[in-house]
Amino acid sequence: MDNIGNNNRRTLLSQQVTGTRYFFLNLAPARGGPLAPALGGREHCNPDYAVDRESYAYAGLEYVAEGAGWVELDGTRHPLAAGAVFAYDRKTHCVIRTDPARTMVKYFVCLTGQGATQRLARAGVTPGQVRVLATHAEMRGLFEELIHEGQRPGRLARSVSAVRLELLLLKVEEHIAHGPRRDDPARERYLRCKALIDERARRMTTLEEIASAATMEVSSVCRLFRRFHDCSPYRYLLQRKMTLAAEDLVENGGMVKEVAQRVGFSDPFHFSRCFKSVHGVAPRDLLRYRRTEAT
Repeated sequence: MDNIGNNNRRTLLSQQVTGTRYFFLNLAPARGGPLAPALGGREHCNPDYAVDRESYAYAGLEYVAEGAGWVELDGTRHPLAAGAVFAYDRKTHCVIRTDPARTMVKYFVCLTGQGATQRLARAGVTPGQVRVLATHAEMRGLFEELIHEGQRPGRLARSVSAVRLELLLLKVEEHIAHGPRRDDPARERYLRCKALIDERARRMTTLEEIASAATMEVSSVCRLFRRFHDCSPYRYLLQRKMTLAAEDLVENGGMVKEVAQRVGFSDPFHFSRCFKSVHGVAPRDLLRYRRTEAT
């Protein structure tokens, strides 16, 4: 098993970040086990963000969702911008910096198990390489789902997260196979809007907030959803909120009004009506089902 001591723990993650969201599944896996995520997350780099490591405990894949910077892998420097993905293995000398004026938001996942380096290469990102995905907004949602599954308790968390990791790698491979051309900028803008809603659904409450986060006009966001989705952006936000609320009720129980507040509803009665309009049952009925299953 890998020995992760106190000093090594401090080097796993950068301290020059904010807005972090991490998961930790298996920091000391048995050697020769199946491919699986060990840890991963999302980081908003501070202007002074700096990584310089001669080696690392795991192979890894990183994706830049916003901002700009550069990475140096085994002495070769590469520019980074939104859509860039790069990989490293345990022996890669990796240096990362962000542009202080355009700080990066990036996601990462560390891989354990037999054949991790080979699996990254099959996905099109051999350790030491940087690739640019032409249409990449979908990647943000895939990483968010992986983080969500990695943070969930339960005996199946590792297995579900391993499936999510494989889906993520397949999607990277698919995007790389499509080449560097940008076939449909409108679809890319739609996927970015959708990813922002997925990520910030708990605190977003209005269509104007969605448009502001995407730096677009409200009318433009509505047109994109009419073209690429089967409902309005506000309806999608509501569905996402109710999905998060249902997960909260099933996993944690608690009072309906507290769950309502956690997804941005001050009125529990309005929350209950919205919940039923999406799921077909009231939140109290879902709580009752949870208690029945527990007994």
